[in-house]
Amino acid sequence: MPDKNFKVTLEPDHLRKLSGAKPIPAVAELIWNGVDADATRVDLELDLENVLYPSITVRDNGHGIPHEDVEGLFGKLGGSWKGHGNRSKIKNRILHGKEGKGRFKALALGRVANWVSVYRKDGKTLRFTISIIRDALVDVRVSEPDVVPNTLPTGIEIRITELDHIFRTLQPDQSVPSLSAIFALYLTTYKDVSIYVEHQKLDPDAIIGARETFPLPDIEDDGETYSANVELIEWLAGDERWMFLCGPEGFPFFRSTPNFHTPGRNFSAYLKSDYVNVLQGQGLIDLADMNAPLQSACQAAAERIKLFFKEKDAEDARNEIEKWQAEDVYPYREEPRTSVERAERQVFDILALNLNRQIPDFAELDKRNRAFQLRMLKHAVERGPNELQLIFREVLDLPERKQRELSKLLQEADLANIISASRLVADRLKLLTGLEALIFDPDTKKTLKERSQLHRIIADNNTWIFGEEFSLTVDDQSLTEVLKKHRKLLDDDIVIDAPVKRIDGKVGIVDLMLSRSVPQNHKDEREHLVVELKRPSVKIGDKEITQIKKYAYTVADDERFRGLNTRWSFWIVSNDLDKFARQEVRQKDKPRGQIFQSEEGSITVWVKTWSEILAECRARLKFVEDKLQANVDRERALKYLRTTYDRYLSNRPDPLDEQSEEDVGTDEDESSETAE
Repeated sequence: MPDKNFKVTLEPDHLRKLSGAKPIPAVAELIWNGVDADATRVDLELDLENVLYPSITVRDNGHGIPHEDVEGLFGKLGGSWKGHGNRSKIKNRILHGKEGKGRFKALALGRVANWVSVYRKDGKTLRFTISIIRDALVDVRVSEPDVVPNTLPTGIEIRITELDHIFRTLQPDQSVPSLSAIFALYLTTYKDVSIYVEHQKLDPDAIIGARETFPLPDIEDDGETYSANVELIEWLAGDERWMFLCGPEGFPFFRSTPNFHTPGRNFSAYLKSDYVNVLQGQGLIDLADMNAPLQSACQAAAERIKLFFKEKDAEDARNEIEKWQAEDVYPYREEPRTSVERAERQVFDILALNLNRQIPDFAELDKRNRAFQLRMLKHAVERGPNELQLIFREVLDLPERKQRELSKLLQEADLANIISASRLVADRLKLLTGLEALIFDPDTKKTLKERSQLHRIIADNNTWIFGEEFSLTVDDQSLTEVLKKHRKLLDDDIVIDAPVKRIDGKVGIVDLMLSRSVPQNHKDEREHLVVELKRPSVKIGDKEITQIKKYAYTVADDERFRGLNTRWSFWIVSNDLDKFARQEVRQKDKPRGQIFQSEEGSITVWVKTWSEILAECRARLKFVEDKLQANVDRERALKYLRTTYDRYLSNRPDPLDEQSEEDVGTDEDESSETAE
């Protein structure tokens, strides 16, 4: 039976506030009490699997609590023995707390808390028990001390029972990183102190990646000036990110989650100042978020921390990239030559470094797989955020949070549109240069087939050659299919009960039909562009002109094609014109190249050369080309064309390869293929 029973002289609601702490801070306070009592070892033991009687125990080997001090320590707040000095009794350590609040935080974990104190007095070793029940916070029960053998070590054992929860956050996998951050400065200062969680030792030194201290502007409040600095520790393991408010010695009184991002960096920051001691003494430290002078210091600390990690990211990137280059897995072989290439390279480097951090096994992959993943990342950067997201999700299998974080890097860099536009323009310039080589080179233009090769290259997402505003609607189909597409786009009431034939009665095959909505007041207004491609070796003459006119006349003559909301343009395209065609394209009161216009102006026929079309394309790209400092030479363009369209050009002689011995035949009938 207890022989003492006294009351805590404090309002119950204040006690309830102290006993309502979160698990990690509550346990930390109990550990602080142990090390402040000169303990060299503190153990946190969890018996959470005991369904009937789970418990939490904190045990230290400090000097214990003398029986005669209990009422002074537990009877009122502010009665801590620590208030009589800044140093511990025996080992002269800097003290963490002075107000005696921490012991009541044991009741944040469970309903009942029992302290067993073993201490020495007058050559004897004594032991007694202190008990507090949360239902009666102001009542403290204390047993009489018993004499125990002197071989029994001194210290305090706090056992908390009737737990509120299982407290998974106290399991070593979660609590060790958190407690390591809280006690990092203390444990690295006092090497004789050891703290264990379930026999796992806190060893901050083993997981500290970097440690720096930065001065901060003085804190001014109520006419007083307080110096301040922030000590930063970067962790090699865990996912801790904390800002601690500390006295000048660096022992935390309050922690919060930083309100800024440092992707891939886990750290603890310790803002140290006497001003924090002042707030702690006034009982205002829990209101730190509302204290303007302190928040100014926190903001200054945040800016300094962000700058530190920005500089460190750059240094790490350089080191990692140099390593990849030495291993020949870095996907860029040449130095960037333009501002856009430099920007693209910078974005790639940032993302690659982050992936290296976020994929634990990346560094362990063999050289071939690392090179493959970096090539995929390079491709994704070139193509923009959507492609990047696909790579992160489908290939690299990153968690969704990391996908968003890394995609944001590209978006925040404000380079996504520039890089993808740069790649698009560069690829288009390569295509134009490659087409010029194929169409005009003496060796290739004789054998290039209009339908199976040239036609397919253009139909494969390259109809922008004829204008950005058009999209492909018919590819290598009959006039009947053209009418069906026309009906689908414009007028579902059109009845197709007979096939469409040319005015000479033959079936006409259209190479390409491109359509667009005319950007005017009427949303249903359409324009169709029908393109007839001829083999580059075929000069456009009367036969070819007659063929394209027959298509135009067929549309004009067939009432099913008629409609006020549709305009038709027919183009025939090849390298060159014969004498007849050159006269045809120069008609009075008509633009160059126009050889027919219907009376109402809804149907026109044009003769175009590839040089005209490619020149118009280059003119459209010129402004962007100049801005992006694009530099596309013929060799690179042909290489791009061969790589991208190899399935169409696999039997073409390479104009750059003088050693090519491939024998390529010709098709005698191909020049008239589309006429029948």
